[in-house]
Amino acid sequence: EEEEDYMSDSFIKQDVRPGLPMVRRMKEAIQKEEKQKEANEKNKQKSIKEEEKERRELVLKSALGNENKGFALLQKMGYRSGQALGKSGEGIVEPIPLNIKTGRSGLGHEEFKKRKAEEKLENYRQKLHMKKKANEQAADQFRIRFKNKQEERKMEGDLRKSQRACQQLDMQKDIDVPKEIWYWTEPEEEEKKDEDKEDECTSSDLSVSEKLQILTAYLRGEHFYCIWCGITYEDSEDLSSNCPGDSAADHD
Repeated sequence: EEEEDYMSDSFIKQDVRPGLPMVRRMKEAIQKEEKQKEANEKNKQKSIKEEEKERRELVLKSALGNENKGFALLQKMGYRSGQALGKSGEGIVEPIPLNIKTGRSGLGHEEFKKRKAEEKLENYRQKLHMKKKANEQAADQFRIRFKNKQEERKMEGDLRKSQRACQQLDMQKDIDVPKEIWYWTEPEEEEKKDEDKEDECTSSDLSVSEKLQILTAYLRGEHFYCIWCGITYEDSEDLSSNCPGDSAADHD
């Protein structure tokens, strides 16, 4: 080859931007690699399975001809291509599709896997249902406990109110000693804070509800007084006719 003339026009017109030769070489390498891949694909020999698959798909796509013995027998019995099977044409039109097994698992394995998956899904749904049910029961129990606690505090407040009213009404009748020690409030209990008042009725075996019921009956029978009405009636007849009842629920 002749050496290039560095003073010629062809050399001066060449693109001499930095990095351009590297880009050109990369493009040429990529094109060469793609051509090599195409050549390898053309020269690649198909495996036995691939050839079998192609032949099978080709046969399945093509319709049966007269050379097929089964089709020839059907034609002798009056069958025509495209019509349904059966004497009155109530049978199938398309052939039963093939279900070719390509894996190495035994017969029934797919059904077994499907059944196991369904059982697993059902167990998961049952666990979710049980968890939801447990959460609902816990929420119901919390609401019940909260409601009972509120009712208990309300009864304790009514009991303290009844004790103060009983003490005042007894003193008005010159009764110096209460019928029961817990009928009156003790002097030091009036100075306690609200959180300490829950333990003021522990001197007796009776519950707060029982004490309130007994003290209410005493106030109504002895003084004709109802703590929920806040009224002292003239007599028992006036009390029974004008007072709604002897409990907070009756007044509500």
